[in-house]
Amino acid sequence: MDHVAFREQFPVFEDIAYLNAGSCGPLPGAALRAAADVALAAAERGRAMPYFEGWLAALGELRGRYARSIAARPEDVAVTTCTSEGLARMIAALRLQPGDEILTAADEHPGLLGPLAAVQRHLGVRVRTAPFAELAEAVDPRTTKLVACSHVNWTTGALAPAALAEVGREVPVLLDGAQGAGALRFEVGTLGCFAYAAAGQKWLCGPVGTGLLWVDPAWRERLRDTAPAYLNLSVPADGLAAEAWPDARAYDAPAISWESVAAATASADVLAAFGWEELFTRAQALSTLLVEGLEAAGREVAPRGPSTLVSWTAEDPAATVAAASAAGVVVRPLPGTSYVRASVGAWNDERDLERLLQVC
Repeated sequence: MDHVAFREQFPVFEDIAYLNAGSCGPLPGAALRAAADVALAAAERGRAMPYFEGWLAALGELRGRYARSIAARPEDVAVTTCTSEGLARMIAALRLQPGDEILTAADEHPGLLGPLAAVQRHLGVRVRTAPFAELAEAVDPRTTKLVACSHVNWTTGALAPAALAEVGREVPVLLDGAQGAGALRFEVGTLGCFAYAAAGQKWLCGPVGTGLLWVDPAWRERLRDTAPAYLNLSVPADGLAAEAWPDARAYDAPAISWESVAAATASADVLAAFGWEELFTRAQALSTLLVEGLEAAGREVAPRGPSTLVSWTAEDPAATVAAASAAGVVVRPLPGTSYVRASVGAWNDERDLERLLQVC
């Protein structure tokens, strides 16, 4: 599929320069049709056992699509509702004790800081912060029981320190992949983390309420099951003797509608049809082009890595975003900072970047 045909899969680009995949990616028309087909069939045929069996099969298909996006095995990937759900499940699964220490960065997303604050309050765990770029050096193997941070920093686009892969040999590392999965080329098993949680609605262009969680199979025996529901049990009929699946299905969300699963699968298929390698390469090239345009215009771009997020300093971020919106360009301000952020994907083109540069 060439770029013009790829871009045409997303109705939003008929009128809008959409640069906000870091919040929610553009939704392809195929996703709407897939969800509508499932809903219509349910309305016309009912939702008896064939419906339930079809839903389970659809979950398996989506699991495979998600696994491909991060170069993982399907059996190591859980289907969740969002990044935060996966992060919270893994933090709860680690058997943390009072006095244990968690290391994180102060500017992490609230979706990670929220669960960390909860275990600090309720379990007596200590949460210590260090600058994002210095996390690896800040680890104390004697006291640190978990390092939890972003794969890609949500405000600047900086990548997690490469040295964390080595840290993960001694201390468990949990990565928030909300801005990584579907945006960057990587093999999750090489990152040195024991778990990687990501969103389905951002760079994977699925509906809100979808996500993924990769769990290193080497860690399965060291994690406890967290609130297993029906779908998480290998033989639910065993009652109190029922055990969770011996793979990542133990961490699946209790329920995600078949409509959402179908839409997410259709979105992943649109991305795959364009080509994952092409997707990553084009997005990074366009991001670099935007950085060059902003710097040529005298804008201060936040220090970043080879990611798809581009943030720059604005005197009044809210006013900048409002002016962009009035011109049909969608970007966002970042709360608590002076940054405006553009999320650049392979679905964008040079015209989108030019429209943004004209108003920022």
